Amino acid sequence: MWLMIMYDLPAVSKKEKSDAKKFRNNLLKDGFTMFQYSIYIRYCFSDNNANIHRRRIRKLLTKGHVGIIKLNDNQFKAIEVLEKRKNFIKTNIPELITFY
Repeated sequence: MWLMIMYDLPAVSKKEKSDAKKFRNNLLKDGFTMFQYSIYIRYCFSDNNANIHRRRIRKLLTKGHVGIIKLNDNQFKAIEVLEKRKNFIKTNIPELITFY
């Protein structure tokens, strides 16, 4: 099974920025991998193992909002990831070309 952590932590003051960085670093130390900004995933070999990591995350949170989703392998495989990196520049192409 997979754990997906989604978080939104305040990062206005110097202390909040430091706490947010510590939270992220602790996720990485605990074996999570960045899936997207503020979304991290980790494979867990059992429900008991997943619950251990969920408890660790609860202890890490000092301020902010964290969502924890538990997915089985089939649900995780069904995630559709779309990515578009190339920026297209729109040019002024006339809609009608007139020949004389």
